[in-house]
Amino acid sequence: MARNIEIKARIPHVQALLPVAAALADAPEPVLIEQDDSFFACANGRLKLRQFDAGRGELIHYQRADAQGPKLSDYVVVPTDQPVALREALHRAWGSAGRVIKRRWLLMAGATRIHLDEVEGLGHFLELEVVLRDDQTEAEGQAIAQQLLRQLGIDPQQLVSGAYVDLLQGRAA
Repeated sequence: MARNIEIKARIPHVQALLPVAAALADAPEPVLIEQDDSFFACANGRLKLRQFDAGRGELIHYQRADAQGPKLSDYVVVPTDQPVALREALHRAWGSAGRVIKRRWLLMAGATRIHLDEVEGLGHFLELEVVLRDDQTEAEGQAIAQQLLRQLGIDPQQLVSGAYVDLLQGRAA
């Protein structure tokens, strides 16, 4: 199972942080990704279908604490070329638990994915995902995340807990 350290923070605007993030990235040009995430009822962790377009998506199961600051996430990603049909099947089987639509600017800084997100109904966010190697500890990943937060000028008061779907439903801060 893949692991990463994740951290999420509210930001005033994606465009304001983009030059700072680009300066830290391996390549200065971000990749813009349109994402439509459907969440499903799940007794163990979270299950979502991420749709990029009608013919491409990913089923993602993950487990992580809903806490502010860097946190460990264990996840599995399964690509699909039939996201629309898969969404319908999962909805029928498990029931819907929410939907998140966002525009994401992706930059890479080493093994860290820097996401600058514009989330419909919520606003603008920074999300870091420090992808851990098998031999890398959680503490090492947290140190990388904290260093990037400092370099990006993110204050601890900006950190949020939970997932975007929780924020949309008023279950997280």
